[in-house]
Parts: sequence; C-alpha cells; structure tokens
Amino acid sequence: MREPEVPAELAKELGGSGTPVRWERLTAPEIGALAGAVNAAIVPVGATEQHGQHMALCVDTEVSQHVALGVSALTGVPVVPPLQFGVSGSHGDFPGTIALRPETMIRLVEDVLDSLYASGIRQFILLNGHTWNSGALDVSAEKLRTRYDDARVRYLAYVTMYPGSEVDGRVTYGRALMHANFFETSLMLHIDPDAVHMDRVVSLTDTDSFWDYRTDQVSRSGVWGREIDQATAAHGAAEMARCIETTARAVAAAIAEPWPQPR
Repeated sequence: MREPEVPAELAKELGGSGTPVRWERLTAPEIGALAGAVNAAIVPVGATEQHGQHMALCVDTEVSQHVALGVSALTGVPVVPPLQFGVSGSHGDFPGTIALRPETMIRLVEDVLDSLYASGIRQFILLNGHTWNSGALDVSAEKLRTRYDDARVRYLAYVTMYPGSEVDGRVTYGRALMHANFFETSLMLHIDPDAVHMDRVVSLTDTDSFWDYRTDQVSRSGVWGREIDQATAAHGAAEMARCIETTARAVAAAIAEPWPQPR
C-alpha cells in the first residue's frame, strides 16, 4: 500500500508535519507526551471480506487506514493500528470473509477506546471503511460518551465529510449494498494496484428494493455496481485526496472545538 502524499501548505495550515503519526511506532513516554499535546486519536476500522472476483479481501481496511494516515499527516493526530475484522456476516458464503458478530465488535472497540483513554486520550475519531460496521460503531460511541464525562467521540465513514450525492460509485440504488464498485476499485487502483485484477471484473447493474439483503442474495459475483471496468487510478487519486482533505479539515476543527456550556 502506498503512503499518502499530502500538500505541505495544507499540513502547515492544519497543524500536521506532512508525515503520519503512527501510534505503534512510538514509545510509551512519547505516547504520554503526545496525549498531553494533541489529546486525540484516529481509529481506522475496516474488514476482511470478499470484494468480488477482482479485488483482494483487504479493501475496506486499506482504504480506511490510508485516509486515516493522510488525516494524521495533515493534522498531527495519531493513528492506531487498524481494526481489520468487521461485521461482515452479510456477505453470506463467499470464501475468505472473516466476520465478527456485532456484539463482538462492540466489545472490541470498547476495549480499544478504554485502553486509549487510560493512555490519556480524550477525543476519539472512529474512521470506518465498511458500511455494516455502522451499527456497532454507533453503539460503541454511545457507550463511551455515557461512561466518561471528559471524553468525546465521533463515528464517521471516510466519505462522510462531503455530500453523498458527490460520491461517484456508479450505483443508482442499493444504499449500503454498493460494494467492490467503480468507486472502491478506483481507490484501490491508486493506493494498492497489486490488490486489483481488472481482467477479472464483473459488473452488476443494481436494482431498487425496500429491503437490504445479504450480498450473496443479490449478486453471484460479490459486487454491486456497474461500469467497474471504467475505474482508473487517476479517478481514485482525486477521490482519495478529497476524502483526506475534507476529513482532515473536519478533524482539525473538531479537536479545537470548545466543550459546550449547558444552558
């Protein structure tokens, strides 16, 4: 996976050094000093699950981690190692997927956040790369904010900070069902082309439905989206830059946001 490249002037504006701050590469005393200075951490949350016939299982984790590292480079907020297993049971019986139950993920995230809290962190950004993690992450955030009076937490997807209508996924319907589509494939062609096999692409024209289904109930190939063969690294680079910048600006403002005064 390539390292994110961020504009030096933007890093200067938002408080970063231009280089990501990786939690696991620091010593314990360095963590203590960092928590006193920055007092925030980004937790990338992904999944290990099938992405059709043309992409590796690492997509959601790598995309989430790449955005998180870019945000860290721009803001100076440290990134913890990504959580690589997610709530992926809805993929059904496609080979390779490793799924957590929602209850397991809630407990996993809860333990991670409690550990970060014990290290002095008080602001937590849960940066998600897999839609079906959303319910568990919402519950985890609620448990943290009700447990501690001096901590705040936000769960968001890596595209949350710009309008959903601007996400060019080549999916008309399907809401959370879009998967291994034009957008994700373009991102991966940019950050990790070795994980993409364009000669194996099988697209799928999505249809409208009231219900959300398991992936294996709507797609034999494991994808949900059309025109995947048109994905390009150039498109992925442009979209990734936008994901990183919009999220970084939001995070920089968030960690400086004053606590509310009850009235």
